[in-house]
Amino acid sequence: MAASDTLDDVKSKGILWGFGMLTLVVLIVLLILGAWWGSEPGQFNILEAAHKRSEESKVETSHGSAATEAAHKPAEELDISEMPIGYVYTNTLAHIAEVLLHKSGGYITNDVAPPGVFLDNISNWEYGALVMLRDATTALRNHFARDQSQSAEDPDLAIAEPYFYYEHNSWALPSTEAEYQKGIESLHKYMSRLQKYGGPIKKAQFYSRADNLWQYTEVVIKRLGGLSTRLTANSAGGNYGPGLSDIEKLAADEKGTPITKVSWLEIDDIFYEARGASWALLHILRAIKHDFADILLDKRAMRTVDIMIKAMENALTPILSPMILDGSGYGLFANYSLTMANYISRANAAALDLRDIMNRG
Repeated sequence: MAASDTLDDVKSKGILWGFGMLTLVVLIVLLILGAWWGSEPGQFNILEAAHKRSEESKVETSHGSAATEAAHKPAEELDISEMPIGYVYTNTLAHIAEVLLHKSGGYITNDVAPPGVFLDNISNWEYGALVMLRDATTALRNHFARDQSQSAEDPDLAIAEPYFYYEHNSWALPSTEAEYQKGIESLHKYMSRLQKYGGPIKKAQFYSRADNLWQYTEVVIKRLGGLSTRLTANSAGGNYGPGLSDIEKLAADEKGTPITKVSWLEIDDIFYEARGASWALLHILRAIKHDFADILLDKRAMRTVDIMIKAMENALTPILSPMILDGSGYGLFANYSLTMANYISRANAAALDLRDIMNRG
């Protein structure tokens, strides 16, 4: 009887030990996948991406090998003279969407299983980039691709824009990825019509004018201002704590300024949303610098756009801490939210200057 009990105990311990090891292996795999999937995508060269897409489009029609070789040329050797105005801007939007869908781990926000369901930082990053993508696509449909307010809108852009406004966390019937992919395909059709047209194919239009850029800059100013305000409200040293006087609270209420400090659980969420928005806007600004080069040089506004680009590049400086720090202004630890707010405020100030320059006669 004693020997039988001992054998049962050994079996029970063996089962528990095996189950424990399996659980440990699963946790390690999830941690590794989580670290990989949660990493932010790097920057891409907008000219290389546009040239590659242009050559791929040629391959689809000619099935030649020369185009494939050209798609891998270094940036300094690229011949972008054949790409019409607006091609780089539109491809940048499409490529931003492609990065959202095909980065490591794919699109995370709508995941319902681990480890994706726990990766809130990259999910907020995706949302920040998505908002900037939506604004830029709307500007393309309503302003850049229309000669005047009473002009007919481009049919492909009229299809593409609504797809990017589909709910960002749907995992089935239809999934977010499927809808955004349709938007990408419609942008590619518009790009093809910028390059190749004739017969039944109507030429696509792109107007790089000062009034069009001014209208888009207005939207960027509001986005950057909102992000800066929310990041400042993250700060432990901000002016949104319980120490405000009644008069200060009343003044803040009238301005629509949030009074209460953001919960420490949401600090990293807002920070990573701002990182995603900065990443997307950085590439959009580079595309604007290329496709609106003539008007920017004519208005002497190229330096202003460079200031915005530099601020966005600084906002994307690699993070050295495993967590988002929220230290006081002169404390031992950095305050990531205030640092990010500083860079975004610089970009916002430059955007205000750009708006005024574009609005001048």
